[in-house]
Amino acid sequence: MSFSDRILGKKSPNGKPHIETVTPAAALPGGDVRIIGAGLKPAGAVRPRVHFGDSEGTVVIGAEEFIVVRVPYGAGSGVVTVDANGSKSNCSDVTVAHMVAENMHPVTNPAIDAQGNVFTTFSGSRGDKVPVSIYKIDTEHDIKPFLAEIMNATGVAFDNAGQMYVSSRNDGAVYRVAPNGTMKTFAEGMGIATGIAFDREGHLYVGDRSGTIFKINRTGETFVFATLEPSVSAYHLAFATDGTLYVSGPTISSNEAIHRIDASGSVSVFYRGLGRPQGLAFDAEGNLWVAASLSGRRGIVKVTPKGEASLAVAGQNIVGMAFTADRALMITTNSGLYYLKLGVEGQKLNG
Repeated sequence: MSFSDRILGKKSPNGKPHIETVTPAAALPGGDVRIIGAGLKPAGAVRPRVHFGDSEGTVVIGAEEFIVVRVPYGAGSGVVTVDANGSKSNCSDVTVAHMVAENMHPVTNPAIDAQGNVFTTFSGSRGDKVPVSIYKIDTEHDIKPFLAEIMNATGVAFDNAGQMYVSSRNDGAVYRVAPNGTMKTFAEGMGIATGIAFDREGHLYVGDRSGTIFKINRTGETFVFATLEPSVSAYHLAFATDGTLYVSGPTISSNEAIHRIDASGSVSVFYRGLGRPQGLAFDAEGNLWVAASLSGRRGIVKVTPKGEASLAVAGQNIVGMAFTADRALMITTNSGLYYLKLGVEGQKLNG
């Protein structure tokens, strides 16, 4: 018997609203979480009120056994409670991300260097040159402009030696960027170059959203590694510890797949059933985290190595993420950067 079957029709203790669980138990402000329990909206009662600490959320759906509520802006991590018909529920824990930077325009994962600094793009509309292409956020979350010369900076990645590389979807090139911000063209002719990632051997892979995954060796020689259906947005790439490349790329389908590409370039479907999958990251246990929708619920989906999917973080407009050394997630939306302390260790591909 499933949890939902067990809770359905359950009476609330002492006639008060009772929370059994909050799912997912982590969210960005503006994300929708589901509270499951009993007596959450007694018959004839007015709409329940849900509080995240001192901040009140917006109830989207209210029913006896569950409530869908939008996490308010300004809420912090702590407890959530339900007030219904003059009675307050028990407390349940929820982790809420806090904003690090706003008024940005990332389109892929952020990247983190060996010192813990975070780099994220202001990509802009294609063909528009923005004042700052990449921002640097240090470990104290102070934000500084880092690079201004790349038009439509898209993917950012570091190689095994800590060297930064940046793709441009405007000119189809990948640039090598020094710590002082000077840059040099590393590879050209990548079409609409979007997501980038390094394998364990230091080869760079670039997703051309028109349908090609390129492989570039350490001397800059370029090969066609694999081909996929063209993406309407961008390819996003992540390597597992066994050397398998995982790729997402939204198409016009509403039932999207995460593709798996082996060392020979053979493509297979790892998981299907997501809406607009974008940024990817692996945790230390081999679970794949994907910015996507699952069963109509938007946020970050965790897919186990066995292909079991669940919504791990609720949030709107998420495009990417990266695990930090302190077991948190740096999450990019299409307009900002958030820090979410989850207590999950990220994969160490080169460790």
